[in-house]
Amino acid sequence: MNLSTSWIIASKELKIFRRKKSIIYGTILFPLLLDVLFPLVIIYAEGKNGGIPGSYLPGLLNAFSFFFVIAAAVLPSAIASYAIVGEKVEKSLEPLLATPTTDGEILLGKSIAAFIPPIAASWAGLSIFMVLMDRLTSNTLGYLIYPDWSIGVIFLLIPIAAILSIELSVIASSRVSDVRSANSIGGLMFIPFMVIYLAGEIGVITLNTGNLLIISGAILIVDLALFYFSVATFRREEILTKWK
Repeated sequence: MNLSTSWIIASKELKIFRRKKSIIYGTILFPLLLDVLFPLVIIYAEGKNGGIPGSYLPGLLNAFSFFFVIAAAVLPSAIASYAIVGEKVEKSLEPLLATPTTDGEILLGKSIAAFIPPIAASWAGLSIFMVLMDRLTSNTLGYLIYPDWSIGVIFLLIPIAAILSIELSVIASSRVSDVRSANSIGGLMFIPFMVIYLAGEIGVITLNTGNLLIISGAILIVDLALFYFSVATFRREEILTKWK
């Protein structure tokens, strides 16, 4: 596999997505919305019944930070779902598939293009979240809660979650014939991460550093398996000859 070829494909994809204003705005605004919402929750709670107990704050903030993982799982789906079927609709996929470029190089290039904007937005959003939470909770806690090990694992989990979303979306995109269907399938990626979040909220698991590392390792294994599966089952000839 030639990584430079994959990067050329990714660069072309990124130029295309710059023209998709709705995708750009959604990618930027979702993490920023979280950065506005969570401080408002803290400010509102501080004004009620004596505020949030200091012993409760670290767990609450860990739960809030996990939403940036959910964002990283949701945001790439629109880009990745478009990767195959969108180009087919616009008649720009066939010339690429007719080249000697391997299936792995094509899928990797499209995955890189779907990976970079959401990861940049999610990491930036999480960084802003850390600064705002430190400012809002330092008086109650008597110290700055961030950075700490748990937020470091969240930074690690964000790209791993995004890769899972991208691989599933690319697989779906290569098997359906319209953008809406591919996007709908890719959009379901928030479900497993919401299940993890809710499991943490009801006490089934604890979203501490150790458990987050275990979750990250498990998802990374799935990521690798899905990439090889997507390459092995990519139907280049069917896309070229049967899609209408």
